[in-house]
Amino acid sequence: MSPEELHAELREGRLRPAYLLAGSEALLRDDAVAALRAAALGDGPADFDLERLDGEKAEPGQLADALRALPVLAEHRLVVLREPEARRRGGGRLAEALAEQLPELAEQRSTVLVVVAERADRRARWVNAFREPSVRVDCEPPRGLRALLAFIRSEAKRQGVRLGSGAAEALAEAVGPQLLMLRGEIHKAALLAGPGAVVERSHVMAGASQVAEESLWDLADAVGEGRTGDALVLLTRLLEAGAPAPVLLSSLAAHFRKLTRCRCGGRVAGPPFAVRKLAAQARRSSESRLLACLEAIHQVDEVLKGQGGLAAKVALERLVMGLSA
Repeated sequence: MSPEELHAELREGRLRPAYLLAGSEALLRDDAVAALRAAALGDGPADFDLERLDGEKAEPGQLADALRALPVLAEHRLVVLREPEARRRGGGRLAEALAEQLPELAEQRSTVLVVVAERADRRARWVNAFREPSVRVDCEPPRGLRALLAFIRSEAKRQGVRLGSGAAEALAEAVGPQLLMLRGEIHKAALLAGPGAVVERSHVMAGASQVAEESLWDLADAVGEGRTGDALVLLTRLLEAGAPAPVLLSSLAAHFRKLTRCRCGGRVAGPPFAVRKLAAQARRSSESRLLACLEAIHQVDEVLKGQGGLAAKVALERLVMGLSA
């Protein structure tokens, strides 16, 4: 199932017992989680009926207890489990427990399970367990120009923005398949066009930040190599060029996930020179420090979402200094 099909189902009022949100595009995963939360819990308080589990720490018994608990205030109970295979040791037990719980979950209507994973091997037993009435939602970035243009037009419609001739193509050319940045650029172009006006190609070109992927890679490399001064200069340039803070944070998160995988003996896809560079950066830090870095990135993500009064630029600067120390 695609994210578009998921949202269409939710608009029709259909809510399945379990969802696997799998893919490398964090924006699609986060949007799907938000939509499922709204569908399951509504607008009321979620203190009693929402439970979050982290695959790095959760035990099979915790998962079983969470799935068997009954809703308190809302019509449904929502359980969100992130990265069920995250643990190096004992991670297989959680995945096996997940596979065993899904058939039982399909027989009830009070609890909705949402499993979020950047990668999910279709050959794995727990992944294959997401069959009707449960479902897997593919959260991969658009592949090819046609799919990218479809996302841009869909996102513009969601924002209530009308695109003129050539505007979608200009956005695709200026930003590429960086979905979070595209979301920001559509909003920026609409502001330039004015309230209710059609966004033309000229508005896109006037406002597009055109932050090259190479610049994001340069920032991640400077942080990973411990070049704090260079990293802060690159961060400032990217922010001044219009790069949204969540895009920069997402780039750092992806880089440090790769470093952690390398440090733990896992494989990372990419050209040989890039893999060698990642391996060299990973050797600078212990496994525990890299995990602490990922936790620090998560905390800044909460700040960017409005928790705490720290400005985005200050939060990112402090993060970069900490990660590159």
